[in-house]
Amino acid sequence: MTVWRESRRQRHVTPLICLLILVCSYLTVILPFAEYMQRKPVVEKLGTLPRVEVLQFVAADQRQLFAASLVMKVMMYFGGLMDNEPARYRIPPDYQTMSRMLHAAVKLDPYNMDAYYFAQALLVWDVGAYKVANDLLEYGMKYRSWDWYLPFFAGFNSAYFLKDYPSAAKHYQRAAELSGESMFTTLAGRYLHKSGQTELAIAYLATMAKGARNEAIKKTYLIRLKALQAVRVIEVARDACLQNTGRLPANVAELAERGYLKNIPVDPYGGVFYMEADGKVTSTSEFTFGKLERQKMEKSGVQQ
Repeated sequence: MTVWRESRRQRHVTPLICLLILVCSYLTVILPFAEYMQRKPVVEKLGTLPRVEVLQFVAADQRQLFAASLVMKVMMYFGGLMDNEPARYRIPPDYQTMSRMLHAAVKLDPYNMDAYYFAQALLVWDVGAYKVANDLLEYGMKYRSWDWYLPFFAGFNSAYFLKDYPSAAKHYQRAAELSGESMFTTLAGRYLHKSGQTELAIAYLATMAKGARNEAIKKTYLIRLKALQAVRVIEVARDACLQNTGRLPANVAELAERGYLKNIPVDPYGGVFYMEADGKVTSTSEFTFGKLERQKMEKSGVQQ
């Protein structure tokens, strides 16, 4: 009887011991790995990307899945940067690899809207690759022929950044035809001249932020919207000063001193607003995170 009880006890204890061993082994491996990933520079996390031709061959009939995984990787990487604000200043985002991944995604699946959406947010506002972004959007228009967002993006880029007003009008007219919105027809006309650029940018960013499905991208739009709203406040004060005095103010501080500004607006990117010789209002941050920090590092001779 005693032997039977001892045998039964061992049968209960042995699985518990095995489970404890497995748990300990798991923790031994996963904890150092998790700590390594947290300390690993965020710029490294995107990794490398094979040539598109290789991806197309490997993906075979699963190209949509491969494309979605590339876009998801960019989303997770970018979302991590937005959540980890100090990293945005310390390490420049790997825009080149993000761009390559988004381009590869649309080559694998030209119907993937998220790829075009992220390309518009990243290539245009953060990288300044306006022509590259528009080429990508025009490629997508061949496939997503029903989607008014793509000509909407391209129209804005053409007018606001490239100053190509005929192209802007063409894209906005197409957006109007696809969406049935008369607003785009109005924009097509307004984009044929250079006036009201900041107001149009504010309207564009407000539309983009309202329709944003990804919180990280939405956050970038809202930050830039806040910056341009501040620019517009200074522009209105500048124009009032010019109308009353017949000359442009010497600087933003003069607008505050003369009472045209109650307070000098704050740049959410950490820079300082100033006016160029022709009266254009801009900021030392160039409306991007990390610009000032990189300038300091370059001056001090610190290698990034």
